[in-house]
Amino acid sequence: MRLTLTLSFLALLAAGCIGANTSRHTPNNSYDVIVYGATPGGVLAAVAAAREGQSVLLVEPLPLVGGIISGGMGFSDSNQMYRESMGGLFKEFYRRIEKDYEDRGVELPYKVDDTNGVPWTWEPHVAERVFEAMLDEVGVDVVLQEHLTGADMDGVSIRSIRTHTGKTYSGRMFIDGTYEGDLLAAARVPYRVGREGRDEFGESLAGARYPKDAVDNVSALDAQGRLLPLMSGRALTPEGQGDRGVMVYSFRLMLSDQPDNRVPFTRPADYDPARYELLRRFYQANPDYRIAFDMYPVPGNKLDGNNSIGGQISLGLVGENWDYPEADYRRRQAMWEDHKSYTEGFLYFLTTDPAVPEKIRDRMQQLGYAKDEFAEYGHFPPVLYVREGRRMEGAYMITQADVLEKREKPDPVGVASFPIDSHDVQRILTRNGGFINEGTIFPDETRVNKLGIAYHVPYRSIIPAAGSCDNLLVPVAMSSSHVAMSSIRVEPTWMVLGESAGIAAAVALEEGVPVQNVDQRLLRERLEARGQILKLPN
Repeated sequence: MRLTLTLSFLALLAAGCIGANTSRHTPNNSYDVIVYGATPGGVLAAVAAAREGQSVLLVEPLPLVGGIISGGMGFSDSNQMYRESMGGLFKEFYRRIEKDYEDRGVELPYKVDDTNGVPWTWEPHVAERVFEAMLDEVGVDVVLQEHLTGADMDGVSIRSIRTHTGKTYSGRMFIDGTYEGDLLAAARVPYRVGREGRDEFGESLAGARYPKDAVDNVSALDAQGRLLPLMSGRALTPEGQGDRGVMVYSFRLMLSDQPDNRVPFTRPADYDPARYELLRRFYQANPDYRIAFDMYPVPGNKLDGNNSIGGQISLGLVGENWDYPEADYRRRQAMWEDHKSYTEGFLYFLTTDPAVPEKIRDRMQQLGYAKDEFAEYGHFPPVLYVREGRRMEGAYMITQADVLEKREKPDPVGVASFPIDSHDVQRILTRNGGFINEGTIFPDETRVNKLGIAYHVPYRSIIPAAGSCDNLLVPVAMSSSHVAMSSIRVEPTWMVLGESAGIAAAVALEEGVPVQNVDQRLLRERLEARGQILKLPN
């Protein structure tokens, strides 16, 4: 079993010991399938490949498996209108969540077979426990706290990966389960970061966008005319123009207002009140504004705190994550710490600053971190919510038209149906000296997009193009435009695609062919035999 960590994640980072290897078993030198990235999609890819009879290694840089689902999120609203399109290992995962609660005499507010339109909920520590059990049962070897430093290639085939601890792991087939697309980049597979312009794929929702109203009753400049902290820049990007921007990252907070399970928000050691001057002015000018982030009820009388897509200020550190997808691991650690510092300070600001309306301060004083979550990390979630990283330029690029119009494909490996939903990309100075959050795509901008519409995710979008890497599958940082990724990007969809990637890896090995030559008829039979739903709902 994975070792229990006793130091906080922040302490591990600061001490430079994030990378002390922890594993379930002594790993071998060679495997049939190696999955890099223990996100939910990566975990289910590993489980699926192992159930197909392959020897599997799962390598993860962080100290836990399950990505954001184990690391902060407790509420997912993917595919609300088309729950019947979610099968296979995802449905099994949630049934196991239900059984975990039932075995302890706890009734969940929602069940996996409830009618459409209700969310799936869990507590992160329960999700982690279920992921660990699924991996253990099929004998997946798991190595934690080792991050990728390179891939050894033989022509267009990956032969092994190297980690920062000096380890080399050899495999026959590889799956990139990371949010960031790290393995595909190491294998020299073409990729893109940022937003396409409106004209590249004829996407009406592409490029820079200004659907939110400008905040012109707040000055975003200091007395010397300089931008206040938390501002991205002065120049308004022309509407529809592409750039390197990715949607905002944030943490998913597990909160409680129960006195016996609450750790109050306290003043961070590095708290700088000046960092929040823009927020202070915003609340002074808009005293009726609500608490500046969303909270969803989850089991255990807890709340999942999430960045608000509709707000002008929220948990996300807008515009300060553009370099993250391609950053090296040390740089990512620094950015993780900066996001954590902002978030802790933001919560303290809302709890104590006199500029914040009293009703909000009173509510914040009732809240705190859930005491029974993330104790080894000081109750702060260890996983940054990377909504979008690199995106592979694969055999087929999913675009807006595939989500909203050309929904049926001949080679489906899953059904997605989340609305096109992008959080803010940057916060820009307006001509009047105020600010505007740019880049949001609201689900209700078009009637057909309001609640999501079911569409096929084709096999070609999770494999490299012909002539590129021939033994790699990419179910998370897959081939799509920024607009399409804004729909694909939710964990249940990535979990479905992860399972399909694991089964496809096994089929490719059995047939002895590159991933580009997998027999689609055979793959579809295997997917459906495992409970994957490949038919579009009515």
